[in-house]
Amino acid sequence: MKNKKDYKIEILAIGSELLTPYYQDTNSLYLTERFNDLGMEVFYKTIVGDDWDNLVLSIKQALDKSNLIVGMGGLGPTKDDRTREAFATVLQRKLIFKKTILKKIEERFNRRKLSMPAVNKKQAYIINGAEVLENRNGTAPGLWLDTGTKIIILLPGPPHELKPMFESSVWTRLQNFRTDYSVRKILKITGLTESKIETLLTDLYPREPGLKITTLAYPGQIEIHITSHSKQSQDLAEKKTQKLIKNILKRLKENVFSTSGEELEAVIGRLLKHKTKTLATAESCTGGFLGHRITNVPGSSNYFLHGVVTYSNNAKMNNLGVPSDLIEKHGAVSSQVAEAMAKGIREKAQASFGLAITGIAGPTGGTPEKPVGLVYTALAWDKETEVSKNLFLGNRETIKFQSSQKALDMLRRHLFKFHISKED
Repeated sequence: MKNKKDYKIEILAIGSELLTPYYQDTNSLYLTERFNDLGMEVFYKTIVGDDWDNLVLSIKQALDKSNLIVGMGGLGPTKDDRTREAFATVLQRKLIFKKTILKKIEERFNRRKLSMPAVNKKQAYIINGAEVLENRNGTAPGLWLDTGTKIIILLPGPPHELKPMFESSVWTRLQNFRTDYSVRKILKITGLTESKIETLLTDLYPREPGLKITTLAYPGQIEIHITSHSKQSQDLAEKKTQKLIKNILKRLKENVFSTSGEELEAVIGRLLKHKTKTLATAESCTGGFLGHRITNVPGSSNYFLHGVVTYSNNAKMNNLGVPSDLIEKHGAVSSQVAEAMAKGIREKAQASFGLAITGIAGPTGGTPEKPVGLVYTALAWDKETEVSKNLFLGNRETIKFQSSQKALDMLRRHLFKFHISKED
């Protein structure tokens, strides 16, 4: 085989659904990231449908210009799953039936108290000379084939099957192909604009080769991606990254809510659990999205007690005890009502903290005095409250996300200050 540095990698995503606007090829992003972790570069990415002639042509073209090809998808039991057959045809190799594979597929169906359909038998055929990659999450086995001049890896299309198979069966084999060591870190920031971050960090951008910063802006959040490479060791790559992160944290301080890629709701969960505090939420315009984010974190039942969606004025009054004259005087979208909602849910749930959101997510319902995107977020604790007036831009979905992000960040900053004061 050629020198490790000479590998040209191509990812071939197979499936007609990937050529429609309804499905995205996220697998290739994951695979590219993992190859990059080894210092290996992906040269080509191709998406091809299930048509036989097009599939065969794409495989031929991939073999002509690349020497490590990863095929994804088309290993299922249906008639349009033709990846094995197409690769076997192009490589001029036979498909060999394996009883051991068929037995494992049958056992998988038996565990679910189902009989295996006859169509699944085709998945027990492998390309002659290929090694089988076990699929613990589906019926389609993967394949690893080294022809002497080419390496071909065939993986199932569903991400929940592809990723575990790659990590357990492919990643270890690829260690022999490593050309350098790399470390990737993600810093997540909220409360600062992209331009402000650029101003604060402009002199920290590394000139050192093998060290790179990329800033990505999202609604309610900025991410700084740091990538470090070293030919010598993983430890050296890690040290270069940590030195840069330390300098960034000095500049951005508490605006950085994660240095390990965590979402804000996970950070909040960890802090609440560590401090043995509890939380309850009351939502209007976000319609339960705040509670959804909080409960998406495993173990959230340890600190999340109660969540209500009080969309109507009557719901705010009946469920949270918001005074009717408060709504009549200031309107449902107001700092006064947000504060009453946060207090109400905290008292109702007997929680350490109450978080509340009320606003106008749009695209209708706004007025010159209260435009679309006007959102009040409130935090209640002990006998104190904090209210924030926000004006978010974007569509309904974006405004709902930014509202939940702001509410969570209010709680994070409060917990952070509490943590610092206790340490002092």
